[in-house]
Amino acid sequence: MPLFKKAGTSKGVPTRLFYACDIHGSEPTYRKFLNAAKFYEVDALIFGGDLMGKLLVPIVRDSGGTYRARLQGQNHHITSDEEMAQFKKVLQTLGFYWQEMDPEEYQSYEGNQGRIDELFDVLAKDRLADWVALAEERLKGTHVRIFLCGGNDDTDEVLTALDETAQDRVVNAENRVVPIDDEHVVVTIGYSTPTPWETPRERTEDEIADVIAKVMADVPDPSRAIFNFHCPPLDSGLDTCLRLDASVWPPTPVMVNGQPVYYGAGSQAVTDALVEYQPTVGMHGHIHESRGVTNYGRTLALNPGSEYGEGVLRGLIVTIRGGSVVGHQFTSG
Repeated sequence: MPLFKKAGTSKGVPTRLFYACDIHGSEPTYRKFLNAAKFYEVDALIFGGDLMGKLLVPIVRDSGGTYRARLQGQNHHITSDEEMAQFKKVLQTLGFYWQEMDPEEYQSYEGNQGRIDELFDVLAKDRLADWVALAEERLKGTHVRIFLCGGNDDTDEVLTALDETAQDRVVNAENRVVPIDDEHVVVTIGYSTPTPWETPRERTEDEIADVIAKVMADVPDPSRAIFNFHCPPLDSGLDTCLRLDASVWPPTPVMVNGQPVYYGAGSQAVTDALVEYQPTVGMHGHIHESRGVTNYGRTLALNPGSEYGEGVLRGLIVTIRGGSVVGHQFTSG
């Protein structure tokens, strides 16, 4: 049976949370996230979406036992086991997947996006299943649970690994209300508003509002709710990013008088929910470059940002008690 910490009452011991998001398949960044439970002495790990990586790199066999691959615009000729291990280590940090294949197999994927997507999902699901198993192993025998969910970049097929692999310490929090202590609950929604990249789990404002309303119907006291919403509130300073021209592929930055244009890419439905429900705290991600904090009435809303591709874990410690935030601290390492 899961171990629960009796905490979070107005007169009791505070509950300490560690929050991070937008790891995008990066192996060292995810391991740092798991290690944060012990390092920061927290009671729960909460992840805010975007577990999957963004790229699949074919590693093609050449004659003589060597390999070739292309990464970030550069050709790589891999001639030894040591070079292969180092190349895969770079891919793990970036969050990319790889598949070793012969030239004929490689050619079978060229121009066949359906096959590529299928392989991508298989590799991404395997990595996520490994991550869930690692979390179960690392957190076994502790009271710490890890709350995981998808974001807009995660496919539904890959996210099935959460329910298929989770046992005791890992919680699939997606679109659910889950108690985190004897008073507070975590409310999790992983969708985002439409983006120029046309990612798998984008929703309209009306659709996001409908999901929020449906999930909140199961919350007994909204003031004791922790909002784990992947998408940040609109025009909050937590959602500021480059405006991209979606009429070309890949989308490119919009420039005016030689300067890039920035805008808020968050959700009005999320803003409305923060204003209406006044939860204990709102924790958000999605926009990697918009690390920050703002207020909606009594409610703090925060985005820790992300630098996953450098192997850096940007995170957030939030301490709650009696429906209030009694402390918060941004982390990086």
